[in-house]
Amino acid sequence: MTDTSSGTPLRVGLVGYGLAGSVFHAPLIAATEGLALDTVVTSSPERQEQARAEFPGVRLVARPDELFARAADLDLVVLASPNKTHVPLATEALKAGLPVVVDKPIAGTAAEARDLAALAEERGLLLSVFQNRRWDNDFLTLRKLLAEGALGDVWRFESRFERWRPTPKGGWRESGDPAEIGGLLYDLGSHVVDQALVLLGPVTQVYAESVVRRAGAEADDDTFLALTHAGGVRSHLYVSSTAAQLGPRFRVLGSKAGYVKYGLDPQEAALREGKRPGRGWGEEDESLWGRVGSGESPLTGGGRIEPSLPGDYPAYYAAVAEALLRGGPNPVGAREAAAALDVLEAARRSARDGAVVTL
Repeated sequence: MTDTSSGTPLRVGLVGYGLAGSVFHAPLIAATEGLALDTVVTSSPERQEQARAEFPGVRLVARPDELFARAADLDLVVLASPNKTHVPLATEALKAGLPVVVDKPIAGTAAEARDLAALAEERGLLLSVFQNRRWDNDFLTLRKLLAEGALGDVWRFESRFERWRPTPKGGWRESGDPAEIGGLLYDLGSHVVDQALVLLGPVTQVYAESVVRRAGAEADDDTFLALTHAGGVRSHLYVSSTAAQLGPRFRVLGSKAGYVKYGLDPQEAALREGKRPGRGWGEEDESLWGRVGSGESPLTGGGRIEPSLPGDYPAYYAAVAEALLRGGPNPVGAREAAAALDVLEAARRSARDGAVVTL
């Protein structure tokens, strides 16, 4: 382990160099003061070559056991591997004495997530879940509006994460094998449910509709969730790969006004294009800013323009570094992720049985 008093960056081992590892985790780790990307685990020669080109000097190993054999030389393990590997690899890392960041979903069930949380607490180690969408520009802007009371009491929260992908791409994310933990409910649903819980608190009832629409698809690709929060607010959440016309990302209705916002946060697109955090990071074109108002559609000019706050994915890893180096708070705890999994499991039961599930 690194002597944190020396100012030496914490050495990070990254497991997985697919979409999550190469687009999100590696660039954000490299951009974070106090962290250094030490080792990448991938068995793919192509991805090894990609990692070597993007991060000269990084160590490359083919299997996680090669990484854990060097546990004493590392300070943090990040799991950007397929969903089904999260629990066994996080368990191995924690037992090796290493703090862990796990991409969402942390596990297939809330019980597994709570078991991991208990293990981390027992070992006195950080276990954090990469819920990067808490740092989306629109979500940060909405949290500001609610803190200011601009909408009054929230009555309904509508959130959409929709795409138009009429042809399945294949791979484990679209597999119908339950062991893979694929499908949109656990993929994009992990984001929209987490945001609803952060904004509006615990959920008491869940209703869901989940279908497979595309020929050749195996896992859910069009899912709707209706949540009743303990405080009485209703959340309507949509995740879809089959939306030929995309709805607003957020439509939040309150007792004084509503907030409507179209378009996705620009950070993922920027990372995919090879851009890196720096000056102007996360800023959005003014044409995509949302509107706040009442009594008229924002598409016909109703309400006032609400400037979007810059998105800030780098804040997640900055908080992880602060937690490890100076004892700051965990940015996303495993028990928070377990609460979201309670909702996702209830949604799966509701969609299967056609009934409201009480938590």
